[in-house]
Amino acid sequence: MAAIRPSEATASWWRDAAIYQIYVRSFADGDGDGTGDLAGVRARLPHLVELGVDALWFTPWYLSPLADGGYDVADYRAIDPAFGHLAEAEKLIAEARELGIRTIIDIVPNHVSDRHSWFRAALGAAPGSPERDLFHFRPGRGEHGEIPPNDWVSEFGGTPWTRLDDGQWYLHLFAPEQPDLNWAHPAVRQEHEDVLRFWFERGVAGVRIDSAALLAKDPALPDFTAGVDPHPYTDRDELHDIYRSWRAIADEYDGIFVGEVWLPDSERFARYLRPDELHTAFNFTFLACPWDAGRLRSAIDDTLAEHAPVGAPATWVLCNHDVTRTVTRYGRRETGFDFAAKVFGTPTDLELGTRRARAAALLSLALPGAVYLYQGEELGLPEADIPQERIQDPMHLRSGGVDPGRDGCRVPLPWSAGEPFAGFGSASEPWLPQPASWPSYAADVQSTDPGSMLTLYREALRLRRGTPGFAAGPGETAGGRLNWLPSSPGVLAFARTHGLICVVNLSGSPVPLPGHTEILLTSGPLDEVGLLPGDTAAWLRS
Repeated sequence: MAAIRPSEATASWWRDAAIYQIYVRSFADGDGDGTGDLAGVRARLPHLVELGVDALWFTPWYLSPLADGGYDVADYRAIDPAFGHLAEAEKLIAEARELGIRTIIDIVPNHVSDRHSWFRAALGAAPGSPERDLFHFRPGRGEHGEIPPNDWVSEFGGTPWTRLDDGQWYLHLFAPEQPDLNWAHPAVRQEHEDVLRFWFERGVAGVRIDSAALLAKDPALPDFTAGVDPHPYTDRDELHDIYRSWRAIADEYDGIFVGEVWLPDSERFARYLRPDELHTAFNFTFLACPWDAGRLRSAIDDTLAEHAPVGAPATWVLCNHDVTRTVTRYGRRETGFDFAAKVFGTPTDLELGTRRARAAALLSLALPGAVYLYQGEELGLPEADIPQERIQDPMHLRSGGVDPGRDGCRVPLPWSAGEPFAGFGSASEPWLPQPASWPSYAADVQSTDPGSMLTLYREALRLRRGTPGFAAGPGETAGGRLNWLPSSPGVLAFARTHGLICVVNLSGSPVPLPGHTEILLTSGPLDEVGLLPGDTAAWLRS
């Protein structure tokens, strides 16, 4: 992979980039203490170069008590000591850039940690003080203020209000350790703009915005009434002024934004992608879609249609640090994803799920736009069963132990089959336990196996980067387009530019390939007469 040339700094690399998500705590342990760190990432950069990705997205690596996996930030200008230090982050950004890989960091603007200096000061100040104005402090309802100020529900379940000894309540849409900031306060806006500049000046190429549609709240903090607009805390119009001011900063540094925007209304979703706001947003419709040809085709069509009016490229995601891993999800009776449907002990056919995940990899990598790959997906890792006493995710704890939580997709990666803890780190047991099967998924084992998931991803990303047809064609300013081809029921087939064809067979029977001159890649072998088996995908040249 060639290093990034200065002349490419302003190129629209992000429109069709392959971006790899790193959950630092579980990627690689450089100092052997059982926790992944930046030294581990730096040591594994050759793996990422050989994989063929264009950028790395790091989930929060800042100083944090880790009450919610780092999404409770205590200091945006400091690296958590468990991961390293600021100078090491700067070195990692520079080293990756020299290898042709850009860096995207995570910003969590809706809330901070309860250990953040602002919130500590607010706790030490009196009700009505300027320190408390940076958050949402309110008196309770009821005769003695014993009832929360409104009826909102936390994203983690239960009330999003916690009462202090002085009688006031503070708002936290997530865990109590994550107090929500008051985005109507100018100091909150100024601080985040300063943080953006801080990291852009250290060489990051982009910023992922966590919970991007939740920042602004109705000042009255009224009860929620279904069907009444505007929503008191989701997708409020005030947000767009915030992101326009952010975009102006990003443009100074040729930086980009990707928003975590969960919205059912496609027109409202597209507003965030207007030319003076965010560059891209995550595509949760595709991520949550079940393994069904009709549903997937609709998800693809809807995604491209909602991006087209604003000229923004789509993003394609199969899995992330919050979602059941792909091979497990596709091996279940219900193959879609819904947080509310997660339960312990769900039966899974991993062989079936792996076959489908391989086909889904070729499908997502062939679609026009950018693609995100979560660490371990290239190894075909399944969701891990974590002993309940070892689960750390607050979603599990807040559910009263009903929800398995998200730790099953966050288990430390296996690198070397013959080393302690599968090569994640040799001195101490990892912070989450690895399943006994983990060594069989190790990167060193898969590197020499032509039929492995790792080999498939490497070859697919190599072809995607260097083969005409994957990137946008002339005039395709929204990251390219596709044309659906006639196909049998249960089969998806589409053409891109330069004769590139992708066909995915989701039916239960083998089907003939469309007319072609060359088979570029298949997710599994064709049958003995050259038909494409079920749950298999192929890239062709016509």
